[in-house]
Amino acid sequence: MALPFQKELEKYKNIDEDELLGKLSEEELKQLENVLDDLDPKSALLPAGLRQKDQTQKAATGPFDREHLLMYLEKEALEQKDREDFVPFTGEKKGRVFIPKEKPVETRKEEKVTLDPELEEALASASDTELYDLAAVLGVHNLLNNPKFDEETASTKGGKVPVRNVVKGEKVKPVFEEPPNPTNVELSLQQMKANDPSLQDVNLNNIKNIPIPTLKEFAKALETNTHVKKFSLAATRSNDPVAIAFADMLKVNKTLKSLNIESNFITGTGILALVEALRENDTLTEIKIDNQAHLQTCHRIDYVCEGSSLQHRLE
Repeated sequence: MALPFQKELEKYKNIDEDELLGKLSEEELKQLENVLDDLDPKSALLPAGLRQKDQTQKAATGPFDREHLLMYLEKEALEQKDREDFVPFTGEKKGRVFIPKEKPVETRKEEKVTLDPELEEALASASDTELYDLAAVLGVHNLLNNPKFDEETASTKGGKVPVRNVVKGEKVKPVFEEPPNPTNVELSLQQMKANDPSLQDVNLNNIKNIPIPTLKEFAKALETNTHVKKFSLAATRSNDPVAIAFADMLKVNKTLKSLNIESNFITGTGILALVEALRENDTLTEIKIDNQAHLQTCHRIDYVCEGSSLQHRLE
């Protein structure tokens, strides 16, 4: 339902505003600006320079000079006298002087240790060597590392036998980090696929970034390789799919003598596949599959192949 004043506004919808503004004179335009300023003088949509109408009528005396204006304002500020204080400053301190509170110093009282008469008598009659042994047991390293208690004292007092330091501190042996595996994974894979006779030992141990598909390609290449006799991929994050791929390889390969696949993430499924594949392999003499992260058994399983017989040993 349209209100009455809305019907009156509909006749102004098709009015051309530019045409109306073009017909106004300069005086009418200025009057219109004053009316608009009075209606909304603080409109946030207007630029800052247009929110207040220009009331300056005289012409500019010259171009704007910022440095000259600052010098003029500074000169006027210096020439103007300061306002006198109602209460003159004399430098006299009034009121109480702040004194910070001192925190009480905590003093610890030494506790007197009383021993049993038997212990006091035993300590009084103990020799120096026995006291050194007791200090070593109690962990008094300051006494043992003191230079005057060296392995043998430089001089003896009263003809006594030189005191021998029973406990000696061992020197810390530096532990060097194991160097990274220098094996070139891609080159070794290409040599195995090409059945290179110079490649008989492949060591991929401790290389963590070998993708699972690449490990499967190694197993596939071993199916047709007739020169590689030892293959190791310990601590390579291998899982059950890799173990199953090597199990399929063992059913076909008749050259490989040793396979090391320990310290990985192979579960009982992968181990069972390897064991079943050994029944069809007569050439493999050594396989290592210990220390698997997901192996849910407390036994250590060793599989040793001798000739055509498979022996299982559980410990």
